Amino acid sequence: MTVSKAYDYLRKHGPVALIEILVNFVFPYAIYMLTQRELGDVKALLASSGPPILWSIAELIRKRRVDAFSIFVLAGIALSLLAFLGGGSARFLQLRENFVTVIIGLLFLGSAAVGRPLLYVFAKAAMRRRSQAELASFEALRDNAHFRNAMMTLTLVWGFGLLGSSLLSCLILFAVSIAEYLLVSPAVSYGTMGLLVIWTFWYARSQRRKGDA
Repeated sequence: MTVSKAYDYLRKHGPVALIEILVNFVFPYAIYMLTQRELGDVKALLASSGPPILWSIAELIRKRRVDAFSIFVLAGIALSLLAFLGGGSARFLQLRENFVTVIIGLLFLGSAAVGRPLLYVFAKAAMRRRSQAELASFEALRDNAHFRNAMMTLTLVWGFGLLGSSLLSCLILFAVSIAEYLLVSPAVSYGTMGLLVIWTFWYARSQRRKGDA
């Protein structure tokens, strides 16, 4: 990527990325630190979960898209809300929230096992939002063996990547304090997502070149 392309990308996506960092990392940590002494660990964690959940809901309402991906996001929000029910210690609360990532990872692996890779469903939803021509070109590849193998590989890597991220977060959870965990856990989650997205673009481009050849 050239410097000018990188600058254009940052100019276009930088503000949104900054908001994501504030809502999903800075605000939750600040809320926890400000309320922990008065509310205790569990209630402070519940309060700190507000900004990310509200932001996700607001984004879905703003975009007004009802497709496979938006339904998947809503399911993730619902699971996150359920994870906070049932009481327990602060560590157990965070452990249940990590279980949401485990469920999502297993959904990816399960979809690959039954021959319906989730990455294909999400990519199809993205193409539908862009244009009908791109969607038609994408669907024309559905019966191509090379294309199916690529979608299967992508889905498996995402599934195992999410499970690995959750396992690492759980190990960290029992090795550090709750306050330290709130600092480290987002880095693990966003780092994993970033690596998966970068790898996905690289793999898709390399497979496209092989397909053209």
